[in-house]
Amino acid sequence: MKAYVAGVGMTRFEKPETRDWQYWDMVREAGGAALADARIGYGEVEQVPVGYCFQPSTAGQRAVYELGLTGIPVYNVSNNCATGATALMLARQLVEGGAADCVLALGFEKMSRGSLGGGAGSGDLAASPVARHYGVMAARHGFARTPPTAQLFAAAAREHQERYGTTEAQLAAVAAKNHRHSAHNPNAQFRDVYDIAGILAAPMVHPPLTRLQCSPTSDGAAAAVVVSERFAERRALTGLVEIAGQAMATDTEETFASGSCIDVVGQPLSRAAARQAYDRAGLGIEDVDVIELHDCFSVNELLTYEALGLCEPGESGKLAESGATTYGGRWVVNPSGGLISKGHPLGATGLAQTAELVWQLRGEAGPRQVEGARVGLAHNIGLGGAAVVTVLKAV
Repeated sequence: MKAYVAGVGMTRFEKPETRDWQYWDMVREAGGAALADARIGYGEVEQVPVGYCFQPSTAGQRAVYELGLTGIPVYNVSNNCATGATALMLARQLVEGGAADCVLALGFEKMSRGSLGGGAGSGDLAASPVARHYGVMAARHGFARTPPTAQLFAAAAREHQERYGTTEAQLAAVAAKNHRHSAHNPNAQFRDVYDIAGILAAPMVHPPLTRLQCSPTSDGAAAAVVVSERFAERRALTGLVEIAGQAMATDTEETFASGSCIDVVGQPLSRAAARQAYDRAGLGIEDVDVIELHDCFSVNELLTYEALGLCEPGESGKLAESGATTYGGRWVVNPSGGLISKGHPLGATGLAQTAELVWQLRGEAGPRQVEGARVGLAHNIGLGGAAVVTVLKAV
């Protein structure tokens, strides 16, 4: 049975502590917008997976109760930065498997200002779920007194530079493109435009990554209504976008055996998930028009170009500076501004990517519209590890 996205919604992504709201306010806004977009009521929803990382257990119920109290199952989902796409994947599986005809996938985050920690609430990195990942980095690059996640991706960037000759300007070109794209996105946390020189001149977080090459902490929520073909026909729904292929991959022994931070931050996961998603969709990267990918740091966009098949290994820096991934190029990557500029409330990110692609495939993206877009790809990855790739197709 096929699964379709019938409606999407999201809040504006905000700098933490700048707006007087709670996570349930975010969900009421984003979930209500998705239901309105699908032209259905909450009473028609049969199940709800809710993604978040920084609230207690059953916060999903507390949030969803703002939409209605109908007694349906609510699942709390946490998969680090891939949480939003994981909620969408559960919704798709419920529909494709025949367990439900109408599922609402939700994701939210209410975060604190400042850089993310190392994944251990107690402050003990040895107890972190990603301790093994940091161990690979420390063995090769040491461990500094800078934000741990930034260190890990910066180490991957240095490896890419050493292996392929990737330049700091090529890394900065990714961030400059995404900041430029976000200028046209009213939901983006940042809408300022910077050139490559401005990106490179920003304060250093961990070499070679400057602040403008790192995604911020953010507050916000996003949602998608996923329905079956029979539900769509019964309700005469329009504006549908098919989830044509989707896959998740997690770490293998090879992730850690290589000793490479490029592997540890998830490039092999992304490659494996993309291959499976393409196979299930019967499509390839050559069929894709628009991409929303997980640029938590500028280097991860380069690594993901290679994993998704936009270019050969080592060629991503040249691809970024060539203009092939912006308007007028072969693909438009992160028309929303991506995580770097749109913002990154962890639980909401994957569903915000879905919302952007649905608007693009419907031709509703306004000044961000990618002309003639018919196939979109979303890539959402969580350190620790989970990579979800979703291929969406206009109906």
